Order: sequence, then structure tokens, then C-alpha cells
Amino acid sequence: MLADDLLSALEERGEKALAPIFLVLGEESFLVEEVARRVREVACAGGVPGFNDDRFTAGEVTASQVVSAARMLPMMGARRYVVVRSVERWEPRSEASSDASDRKKEAPLDVITAYAADPNPSTVLVLIAQKLHGSRKIVTMAKKGDFIVSCDSVARQRLPDWAARRSRASGHAMSSAVADHLVDLLGGELGPLAEAVERLGLFVGQGAPITDDAVSRMIAPIRAGSVWTLTDALCDRDLKKALKVLSEIPLRSRGDALPLLGAVTSSVRKLARLDALLRAGEPLQTAGQLAGVMPFRLQATRDSLRRLPPGTLERWLGLCARADVDLKGGAKRGDRAVVESLVLSMCG
Repeated sequence: MLADDLLSALEERGEKALAPIFLVLGEESFLVEEVARRVREVACAGGVPGFNDDRFTAGEVTASQVVSAARMLPMMGARRYVVVRSVERWEPRSEASSDASDRKKEAPLDVITAYAADPNPSTVLVLIAQKLHGSRKIVTMAKKGDFIVSCDSVARQRLPDWAARRSRASGHAMSSAVADHLVDLLGGELGPLAEAVERLGLFVGQGAPITDDAVSRMIAPIRAGSVWTLTDALCDRDLKKALKVLSEIPLRSRGDALPLLGAVTSSVRKLARLDALLRAGEPLQTAGQLAGVMPFRLQATRDSLRRLPPGTLERWLGLCARADVDLKGGAKRGDRAVVESLVLSMCG
């Protein structure tokens, strides 16, 4: 199951969504930590904090010690919560290099697998690993028993949907266009996106939708329409129009220029992805979806591509990277001067 599926089930069904064991796999640390935290909250609800909570790191304890902790009965509560991190450390580095004495010992993951076949119903055991080989018995058992939780990184084209679903889950509608703009401003890290959605929800009030106006007032004073207009002007090499759009964007603090640069860079990357997909023979609609281009912007984006000389997008990405360094302290110029210089170079 996906991390979001488990989180939704815990929100809707509470303790009924718990299982005696969860195998949490993936490199998206934000999702991993959110799953571990939420499972712990539900499992330990109503108990005395700290009485039924054990935390281990594989390699610092043995698998047998973990199983012993999981077999214990809860004290002054309904359940115990046991979490083991870095479980990938229990994978043998090389089967061939194991000496005879090691081969006589039961492998740590086999110890855990034996426990998983008959777990303590009053314990929730959470096993966390970035990755485990798919042929391991614990992995195949987790897939069959539906207690494997995937916390893989979210692809860029799926991030707006992730942000919109998170917003809806907190009681606030968010359109796909607003979600896409939020991702453009903040980038692809889930932590900042989740924090922004929470802040926006508090700003608009209970049950109110999160709008482009709310994003421009709380996150950065940059509206999605301004970014589209600026991108079109850059593609047309219309320096006068590009500078006019830029002048109308209020950069209220040093932090406002970075989201603006992020939005421009994201637009250039979408152009590059769309161009590559179209050249590879993908239909326009499919290419737009894969590149993360909003449907209502797809035709205009393709028209912009047709106006660009070869090599332009690669040059633009290099200019954006240089501006990013400058805004983060690599230049003594002010933020607006850095962004204006970028626009001048892109139109040149």
C-alpha cells in the first residue's frame, strides 16, 4: 500500500487500520517519518506516554532483542509500539563472503520473518528500511499480507495532485492549477509543501478553499498567471514585456526572489520535458501529462516551443542555475537586480 493510503485509513478508521506489523520501505524521509509518527499516535492512544514505546536501530541491537520487545505485553495501555530503523543493515552484504560460523546463525531478517508469521496481536511492530531485496522472505510475506508500506519519492508530475489531496484531507479545496503553482514556487520536497498547505489552511480559515490569492499573500507574491505571461514573453524574446511583468511582481523580502526563480526554472524544465517527449513521438496530450503541463496551457506551451531556436532551453537552465547561486549569496547585487539580469540574458 502507499503511505498516503495508510495515513488516510488511520485517519478514517483509527486503531482498526492498525496491523501487528508494518514494513515501511522507501527513501522519502518525510513520508517515512509521518507514517511512523501517525502509527505510534494511534497505537499508543489512551496509554501512558513512554510505557509502551520502544525504538531500535538495526545493527545496534539483534533481531532477537527486537522480537523479545515485541513479545512483551503492554503496560497500562492497549498496545505496544516497537519501531526498528535502518533494517537494511540486517541484509547480508555478500552471501559468498559469509564464513561457516555466520552461516550457522539464523539471519536477522529470518528471525523477523518467523515473528511476522505469528506476531503478538497487542504490539505494532514498524520496520523501516530505505530498500530491501525483493526476494527476501519478509518482503514477499509483507506483499502477500498487505503490510508493506511504500514511501518512495513522489514524481514531479504527481506532486500537484499530492498537494491537492493533502489540502482536501485537511478540509480545504485546492484546484490543480493552484497546486501546480505551489509546487513551482516551492520545489519537489514534501516537507515544505506539507508545511505550506498547513499554513495556507490556517490562513484561509476552516473549510475555505485555498486560492491563488492565498498563495500569493502567504507563500510568495507571485501569481501563476504572471509566471505564464513572463514565460511567453521570454519565448518571444520580448524584453520590454518581460521586464514589465517582472516590475509588477512585488519582491517584498529577500525570500521572495527564490520562489520566483523556482517558478521560472520549473516552467523551463516543463518546456524541456515537453520538447523531448514530442521529439520522441509522444502524442501532445500524453506528453503534456508526463511533462506536468496543465491541460489549458498545453497548446500555448507547444507554440512557445516552436518559437525557440535550438539549444535555447539548455542555455536557459544554465542561466537559472547561475541565478540560483547568486540569490543564495554568490553575488553582491540585490535580488531584483539578479532576476532582472536573468531576464536580460534569457532574452538575449
